[in-house]
Amino acid sequence: MALKATICKARLQVADMDRHYFGEHVLTVARHPSETDERMMLRLLAFARHAHPDLAFGRGVSADDEPDLWRRSLTGEIELWIQLGQPDEREIRRACGRAHQVVIYTYGGQGSRLWWEPLEGKLSSLSNLTVIDVDSQSVTELGRLAARGMELNATLQDGMMWLATPEASVEVSVEIRQQAATTQ
Repeated sequence: MALKATICKARLQVADMDRHYFGEHVLTVARHPSETDERMMLRLLAFARHAHPDLAFGRGVSADDEPDLWRRSLTGEIELWIQLGQPDEREIRRACGRAHQVVIYTYGGQGSRLWWEPLEGKLSSLSNLTVIDVDSQSVTELGRLAARGMELNATLQDGMMWLATPEASVEVSVEIRQQAATTQ
């Protein structure tokens, strides 16, 4: 018998001073049996960082042809493709061909650096690709915020980000490895 996804609910308040976006999102997050709390919280972090009324969770871990999060236009075009982990070059190029903007979040510490080194030169010509590495200590602390029901506040200002529950707060450290020339 296959294991079922764990359903988590999150009420996410976003205050993004950099983009002048302020909103509340009531989210249902299906955590795949193979997904860790840390990875699920990274999906919520990515949602907060790119918050938009049309941003939605994809099937992610369960599907090879969908990202972890995406935003589609009313005509069905993929405006934003967000992937977590360390996809191979072919997957990245395919995503960049399908979407206006692609953002990859890595979170494996030294493994992320080793993954990026051979790809950096090969992918530098992709003007719609952003690669962001989330510090491994931040990932660990985010995992501690995970619960079946969450009240989260995300604050973004001057490139810094904080994610907080009523009990704890995490300052999330990131390194931008590649910044897209085009942003939406």
